[in-house]
Amino acid sequence: MAVMILAMLLIGIGMAASVSERYRVLVSIHRPLGIAILILVVVRLVNRLFNPAPSLPATMSVLERFGAKGSHVLLYILMALLPLVGWGMLSAARYPIVLFGGLHLPPILPHNLSLYSGLRQLHTVLAFLLLATFITHFGAALFHGLVRRDGVLESMAPSLRNILQSAHRDRQSHE
Repeated sequence: MAVMILAMLLIGIGMAASVSERYRVLVSIHRPLGIAILILVVVRLVNRLFNPAPSLPATMSVLERFGAKGSHVLLYILMALLPLVGWGMLSAARYPIVLFGGLHLPPILPHNLSLYSGLRQLHTVLAFLLLATFITHFGAALFHGLVRRDGVLESMAPSLRNILQSAHRDRQSHE
C-alpha cells in the first residue's frame, strides 16, 4: 500500500506538471490505481475488524500513542477519501473513469462544473495532507526501527525484520 500511495502522489505531481501525451499516460495509470487503493483500503479495514493491530510497545508515551493512533486514522480516512473525491470530481466533469479496456466506473455525482472545480481543489489539498501524513508516519516508523529498536517498524513491515536483524548483527560484528 505504501508503494502504491507514494506512486499515486508522484504520478499526481507529474500530472500537474505535464501536458499532452505524457499527461494522458499518467492519467491512465492514476485513475485505476486510485480505485485499486480504494478497494484495498476497504479490504484492510475489513481485515482490521477481524485482526486487530499489534499492541504498541509499553515504552511509548501517551503522546506517542495518541500520535500513532491518530496518524493511522488519518491515513485510512485519506486513503479512502482521496479516491472518492477524485471519482466524484471526474463524475462532476463528465470525464470517464476507465479502469482498463472497456470497463468504466459509473458517475457518482451529477454533472456540475462548479462542483468539479471545488472537488479538484479539495483533491489537491487532501493529496498534500496525505503526503505530509505519509512522510511523518514513515519517519516515525524509521525512528522506531532504527533508533528505538522497539519492534514497531517490524510489526508494520514484517519482511524488514530480517533486514534489520542482519544489519544489527553486521554492526555488532564490526565493533
